[in-house]
Amino acid sequence: MNRGLTGNYVPSIAGGISCQAFVPAQLPPHPPLALDSKLQQRINAAMLALGRLDAISTLLPDAHLFLYSYVRKEAVMSSQIEGTQSSLNDLMLYEMEGVPGVPMDDVQEVSCYVHALSLGVQRINEQQPITFRLITELHQALMTSGRGISRSPGEFRKNQVWIGGHRADEATFVPPPATHIADCWAALEQFINDMPEATDPLIKAALVHVQFETIHPFLDGNGRLGRLLIPLILVEAGVLHEPLLYLSVFFKKHRQTYYERLQQVRTTGDWENWLLFFVDAVAATAAQAVETAQQLNQLRANDKTRLAGIGRMSGSTTQLLDVLFNQPIVNMGRLAEHTGLSLATVSRALDALEQLNIVKELTGQKRNRIYAYQAYVDILNQD
Repeated sequence: MNRGLTGNYVPSIAGGISCQAFVPAQLPPHPPLALDSKLQQRINAAMLALGRLDAISTLLPDAHLFLYSYVRKEAVMSSQIEGTQSSLNDLMLYEMEGVPGVPMDDVQEVSCYVHALSLGVQRINEQQPITFRLITELHQALMTSGRGISRSPGEFRKNQVWIGGHRADEATFVPPPATHIADCWAALEQFINDMPEATDPLIKAALVHVQFETIHPFLDGNGRLGRLLIPLILVEAGVLHEPLLYLSVFFKKHRQTYYERLQQVRTTGDWENWLLFFVDAVAATAAQAVETAQQLNQLRANDKTRLAGIGRMSGSTTQLLDVLFNQPIVNMGRLAEHTGLSLATVSRALDALEQLNIVKELTGQKRNRIYAYQAYVDILNQD
């Protein structure tokens, strides 16, 4: 639906240059969303996919084992949209105090995203609502190291910024002036918390994502935080029990369409086209997550069967495999700590796993060696 401009322009100054900044209208959209049969059908398909995804958290032997790596995959993809070069291997090497193959700032930023997401879910589980307090706490966690330290962690921006173009008057988009942010956020916070009326959680997540990106309340990290809000809203609403839905892979794959749909909402009020894109992203991503979990489950079962047939090393190698399924890039010390086995036994068990091509040593060093459960990492990296 073409509603026209979903907000108004106000004069502002950015970088010493006069420009027109966009202040969005409050949610929900007006006139209300037109949920025709095509859109409703796609919403239903997305909800069905979310139901299957949520069931995975009860079907997996331990959902947290899957969540550990899946959260890290999302952190990598979300940060790559912002231009970092860090890979899943880089992040896990960094966490093991190995040497990543990219600038340290890049991998620190990704590590901060993991922390922010985990903190967000913890706060939601503590019944803390999504408010100014939570959003600034998450931003603080997101920007606590790497390049983010100098970008006002946990504080709404105090300056006018712009997106695209080397000058504000040639920008693709100029978000609200700093003086409007508090009011814009206050209105969005009410909508998130179902005041004055409730909104379907999936539709809410879709609308809130656009509105947050449009307000652009922080100097940096808005994209990552806006994507992080999606699973938090769904977990808070009870649609998902675990934060297993991460749309960054889909948004990265369809980046141009993603940005076009966001801008169309602002300039023409076409929320319905954005919703179609969003629920398709949810359906495709949820289906992919279910398939990934099933592949990992099958990998674990197959490798345990292989290890059952290797004789006296079977017990210790199976113990190592359980740790590797939790943390697929790991050092010998961590393996010994989690299994209670001696370093000598861990070393022999790793040799056996290497001979079976289940693990691969990453450093090439004699000491401080780090091992990867390569097939596991490959499954996570497949898209």
